[in-house]
Amino acid sequence: MAGFEIEGKLVKIYDMEVKGTGSFRTREFVIETMETYPQFVKFQSVQDKCDLLNQFQEGETIKVSFDLRGRQWQDKYFTNLNAWRMEKAGATSPSPGPHTGAGSYDSAPSSFPTSSASGLSSAEAEDLPF
Repeated sequence: MAGFEIEGKLVKIYDMEVKGTGSFRTREFVIETMETYPQFVKFQSVQDKCDLLNQFQEGETIKVSFDLRGRQWQDKYFTNLNAWRMEKAGATSPSPGPHTGAGSYDSAPSSFPTSSASGLSSAEAEDLPF
């Protein structure tokens, strides 16, 4: 399943919990979305992802990347929002490599035909319905 992202204000960070024989760690936190009708959304981090919360303080605006996790237990169904990356809102991810101009808004993509490449005059190109 593809991951999801959401931004919001970090309103509550819970203490880490150790479950089972002590080898499984979980930590929950809540963000408030910045919408017309704000929502309080609770996430869970597991194992080494629990430590990601240490760099944030309640009140900061963060971006959370997460997956939906669902399971059944004794004819009951549970859903978790499993957070696997957190960063300050507005932080840019490192680019995968040097920028070559591909995808720039200043030039058309190489696979997109221009009016001169299609053999149409600019007047004919203007008359197209799309």
